[in-house]
Amino acid sequence: MLLQHTAKGVYPIAPTPFEQNGEIDFASIDRLTDFYMECGATGLTVLGVMGEAPKLEGAEALAVATRFIKRAPSLPVIVGVSAPGFAAMRSLARAAMERGAAGVMIAPPNTLRTDDQIVTYYRQAVEAIGTDIPFVIQDYPLNFTVVMTPGVLKRIITDNPSCVMVKHEDWPGLEKISTLRRWEAEGSLRRVSILCGNGGLFLDFETERGADGAMTGYAFPDMLVDTVRLAQAGERDKAHDLFDAHLPLLRYEQQQGVGLAVRKYVMARRGLIGSDAQRSPAGGLTATAKAEIEYLLSRLARVDRRAAIA
Repeated sequence: MLLQHTAKGVYPIAPTPFEQNGEIDFASIDRLTDFYMECGATGLTVLGVMGEAPKLEGAEALAVATRFIKRAPSLPVIVGVSAPGFAAMRSLARAAMERGAAGVMIAPPNTLRTDDQIVTYYRQAVEAIGTDIPFVIQDYPLNFTVVMTPGVLKRIITDNPSCVMVKHEDWPGLEKISTLRRWEAEGSLRRVSILCGNGGLFLDFETERGADGAMTGYAFPDMLVDTVRLAQAGERDKAHDLFDAHLPLLRYEQQQGVGLAVRKYVMARRGLIGSDAQRSPAGGLTATAKAEIEYLLSRLARVDRRAAIA
C-alpha cells in the first residue's frame, strides 16, 4: 500500500506515548491507533515533529513506527525519517518500508539557505533512500528556517518522480497552495497531494484553496476529519462553524514550547493515551495552564459534546 499523489483526507500526526518513567507506552499506541481508524482518518503519520522523534534511539523509532503500522493494516502510514545524515535516513526509511510503511517524510536541515541547496538536498536524499520509496516534502519554515518558494517546490517535484505529497506548513501559505494548484491546472506541474499542518490553524481556508486535507496533530483529530469532510462536500458554513468552535483551543495548543504538552494533556484527558508524559527535554504545564485548558474544554463542550470530558 504505497502512498499515492491522490491521497486526501486526514493523516493525523501521532504523538509518541510515554509512560511516566520515559518508557514507550505501546498499549497507548494501540489505543490511539484504534481511535484514529474509528474516527475516519485516511492515513497516519508517525515520528513527525510532534512525535518526539529526536528523543528516540534508532531501534526505538523503528519499534514505534512498526507498532503503528501493524495496528493499522488498512491505513497508509507515513514515517518521518529526517536525520542529520543520509545513512541514518536511509536505514530508517528502508526498514520502515520493509515493515509496511506507505512512504516517508523528509524535512530540510536548517543549514540550507539557497534554492539550489534545497533542490540538491532533496535530490541527494532520494538517491540515498531509493527512488522506489514515495516521499513527502515537509515545508515548515517556521520550525526548520528553510524557506521553500513555490518555484523551489516545483523543481523538487519535477526532478523527483517519487515525490507524491507536500506537507504544507508555511505561514502565511494560502497563496502558495493557490499557486501550486494553478500550475497544475495549467499543466506546468504534475499533480501531488497537499496536506496541511500548523496544528490545523488555517485548515478552514486551506481546503478551499485546494489542499486535499490535513496532516497535523490537534488533540481533536475527529474534528479535523469532520471539517475536511464537510468542506469537500461543499458544506462551507457547517465546516467553518465546527472549525470556529474549536479555534480557541486550537490556538492555545499552538504556543511555542508547550504546544505538545497541551496536546498530550487533552489527549490523556480524552483517554486516547495513558499519560501526558514527554521525554526530556520538554515543556510542562502549570496548574494555571491546566485550568485554562479545562475552561476552554468546558466552553467547547457547549457546541461539541466530544469536549465534555468527565
